[in-house]
Order: sequence, then C-alpha cells, then structure tokens
Amino acid sequence: MTANPATGPAPLAGVKVLDLSKILAGPYATMSFADLGADVTKVEHPDGGDPTRVWGPPFVGDDATYYLAVNRGKKSVTIDLKSEEGQRIVHRMLADADVVVENFKPGSGLQKIFDYRALSEQYPHLIVLHISAFGDEGPLADQPGYDMVAQAAGGLMSLTGEPNGAPMKAGYAMGDLGAALFGVIGVLAALVERARTGRGQYVTTSLFECQLAMHVNWATNYFATRERPHALGSAHPNLAPYQAYPASDGHFVVAVGNDGLWEKLCAALERPELATDVRFLRNRDRIEHRSELDEVLTAAFATGRVQHWCRVLEDHGVPVSPIRHLDEIYSDPHTAAIGMVGTVDHASGPLEQIAFPVNFGGARPPLRSAPPLHGEHTDEILAGYQKVSVPS
Repeated sequence: MTANPATGPAPLAGVKVLDLSKILAGPYATMSFADLGADVTKVEHPDGGDPTRVWGPPFVGDDATYYLAVNRGKKSVTIDLKSEEGQRIVHRMLADADVVVENFKPGSGLQKIFDYRALSEQYPHLIVLHISAFGDEGPLADQPGYDMVAQAAGGLMSLTGEPNGAPMKAGYAMGDLGAALFGVIGVLAALVERARTGRGQYVTTSLFECQLAMHVNWATNYFATRERPHALGSAHPNLAPYQAYPASDGHFVVAVGNDGLWEKLCAALERPELATDVRFLRNRDRIEHRSELDEVLTAAFATGRVQHWCRVLEDHGVPVSPIRHLDEIYSDPHTAAIGMVGTVDHASGPLEQIAFPVNFGGARPPLRSAPPLHGEHTDEILAGYQKVSVPS
C-alpha cells in the first residue's frame, strides 16, 4: 500500500477516476476513491455545475454544505458533455482514466453518447460504474429516481416510523449512500480482476437493488413466514428488549442481544423475578410477549433519569446509550480520539469534514483537499490533454 508520512495511507494512489456523476450516490463513491488516494477529476456543466451546489441553505461561500459534504479531494473541470468539443475532451480523458463513474438518466442522450459497449471497444482497460435508480433491466429500468423514491419503492419507508404511524424516510439518504457503497465495492473488485486479466468491466448498481440487499433479516423473516412486516419504531423484529425507552427526562436505548444480557438487565433493575418469568425467559418468549415486556420496562425506566440508567446498565455490562444529537457527538472526546472530524483549507476558510471511516495499519486516510470551486481546475486539467489524440 502506498503511504506518505505527509499525507497518510493512499491505497488507490495512481488510480485515475473520471467523475461524470452528480447529486449524491456517484459523488460519494468518487469522494471515497479520492480519500483512498485516487486522482479524481469531477466534470461539471459550465452552467452551474453539480445541482447540489445550490441545495441550501446553509452555504459556505458560494456552495451549499450539501455539495461540500461529498466532493472533497477532487478537481473540478467544466465541460459541456453534449457538445462535440466537450466529447472530444472527455474521450482524451477516458483514454487516460482507470475508472469512470456516471449516473446518466436511462435512455438519455448522454447515456447513449457514452455507451459502455462503445467505450469498452475503444478503452478495454476502462472500468465503468453506472448508478441508476432501478437498474438496467425490468419494467422500472427507465424510471428516474431520488433517494426518497428509492426508500419508498425499496421498502425502507414501510419499516421506518412508529407502529401504525405514517411512513417515514430514514434520517440519512440510505438509498443513495447504499448505492454509493456497493458501487465502491464493485469498482474495487473490478480493479482486482483487471490486475489479473488486463481488461476493464461494466459495473452497475442501483438505489433500488441496494435497498433490497440491506433488508437482510427483514427479508429472511418474510421468506420464512410470508407475513408482511410493519414498522416497529425503534424496536427490533428478532430481539427484545432492543429499542429505545423513555426515562424521566428523555430517551435511551437498550440492546439485549442474548439471554445472558437479559439476566444482567434484570439484575440492574433489581428485578430478579423477571429473569425467571416464563414470559421473558428466552428471547423467543420475549418476542412473543413483547407488549407485556415493554409495559414492564417502560414503568421501570420511568423512575430514573437517562444518565442514571446509562450508568447503572453500563455497570452491569448491558449495552446502552443515550440518544445523542450531532452537536454532542462532534464535541465528544471519543470522536476526537478516533480522528473522525478534520479540517481542509477552503477558499472561504477552514472547513470541517467527516473523515473516511477505515484505517490502514492504524492510520486514517487524510483529508487531502477541499471540495473544489466550480471549474476551479479547468485550465490545469485541460492543458494536460491539449495534445492527446483520441483512439480511432
């Protein structure tokens, strides 16, 4: 693995990525490649660039913080992909690239212009990651989609929220982010394969199929019973107690993952009789009698404050946590100790960013550079391709 003491781990050093994507899924994937040391060039339309640049407030300088969250470590070049000159320039870049990431709308002019089958004939080494809403096949293949559409179509909203309440989307953009992460996995696997064969690969994923991949136990529960699952609030479909409970001054979560932890919880509550109650003896019993269990625990936890119960349960070895807000998390000593918040030098001043969440040899990849201004590197990038010919 390439590493420089001044810059930190860079396992993808030397890999060139051309980012033709926009919004969230594609840019998050390419930012991940940049964090891992790849050379990432972001191509944006001359008129405004990535739409997320105006997805605010809040803004820092001219750009919305949404854009700033997923574009660090890249260089920005403005090119009109629909123009003949723009296409000639991009082809010069493709000849030199290892990976291209795009999320062109299915059936769009750009998808036809940069069709992988044609590209693979010209650039057999190239790895193309195509991210769509619903995949390349099937009745929904031509449908566009945003994250919330994927959460609705893919089932997440039916499983999120309080029982009998209105459907809710997840607080994070799990449709886009899931596709980004599976896309990264696909590209890394294709790079390994190319090292063996010398040939590139067409890698595709979609927000919809990644939602299904993350159903995990919800899926196998359904396959086993054929019963339609519903939202359980913070509760778990296969474990109990494993959810949030109200204390006298707020909420906290308890995660009892086995019967031994249940016994420890009963000891912490000074209610040893609960550990031998036949309704609650085993996890399967507690699932069957979930409503009775919740009634007992809700009454018990209402007698103390969140801080009290977290301390008592921790002392007894029961997994527990207060439900914290972001300001509390970012100021927490543990967050500082693991180095998950860093700063890059932006044109508007120091810009805080969340770091890449994987360490290599005990070191975290650094925050290499700020999200680029619109077209910031156009002259620099295009100067390097002025005399490069396009394969015929």
